Amino acid sequence: MMTAMPNSPGRFRAAVSVGWALLGLAAVVYARMKSIPAWAALPIAAAFLIEYPFYLLPGFTPGRLRKPWLLAITCLIPYLVYSIPTGQFTLERCGALAVLMGVICFWYKVLPKNAATDILFLAVLAGIELTKVFDRIYVSPIPRLQLSTLGHLMLIRTAAVVMVAIRADSGIDYRFLPTAREWLEGLKWFGFLLPVIIPALWALQMWKLRPNPNLWLAIPLFCGILWVVAISEEFFFRGLLQGWIERWTKSSVAGLILASVLFGAAHLPVHGFPNWRYSIVAGILGLFCGLVWRKTRSIQASMVTHALAATVYRVFFV
Repeated sequence: MMTAMPNSPGRFRAAVSVGWALLGLAAVVYARMKSIPAWAALPIAAAFLIEYPFYLLPGFTPGRLRKPWLLAITCLIPYLVYSIPTGQFTLERCGALAVLMGVICFWYKVLPKNAATDILFLAVLAGIELTKVFDRIYVSPIPRLQLSTLGHLMLIRTAAVVMVAIRADSGIDYRFLPTAREWLEGLKWFGFLLPVIIPALWALQMWKLRPNPNLWLAIPLFCGILWVVAISEEFFFRGLLQGWIERWTKSSVAGLILASVLFGAAHLPVHGFPNWRYSIVAGILGLFCGLVWRKTRSIQASMVTHALAATVYRVFFV
């Protein structure tokens, strides 16, 4: 039985304080490297710093945002903080964001909790991501700067709060930090993945090593993938989708295969649609993440496998 360290207000405050310090430093360095003027850098940095505690809440105290109207309001705050001072605010963009997030936040307050509404909920989330609607809402005042990441972070934590606190019976332990055993299981299944995915990369002509890999980026890249990409994708594809399919079909094999296929299909638009090579590799990764999840019933263990694989690929391969 895996036990996690209990969350507490003190741990949440500590995580917020440390994160603010690191994010603030990163914002200063990035703004100087990219020569972003202060009139744009300050409100944009403030929006990300405001979003950060909201992003942490599902992993600490999601019940604080159990009321849909309150959750919906928090979705708009970071957008307003950056868009008004930089002149990017419009009623159309704000209204579109409000409608989208209102639908997400009030989904299970209006609709019944059943298989059909669950699938539709995931379909709406996928539609928001695949249509890249945030690119048209979070418009940057600086042409070379992309701000849709702010929307993606907001969508991840909003959907997580909806499932964990409003729907409230997903049975998923949404945590950012794996336990010691989850680290070991994730690392073990990453080792099982390598003999399968390396030949696949070769066969799919994706085996192109970087001449000078950026090893100094490995740790921050791993942390970013673990706590943004891996936690969100493992939560939805393994914790929710694979678990639901298992229950509906009464077959763990069906849950594993269907969730892995859908995970691969979700990566078809990466680097240009249809990127079927990347989709196949993602499907293989999804299969092994699904295996470790099936063994441990922990998205944290599959997060480790996912983040290790993605980090190695980005650091060592072109």
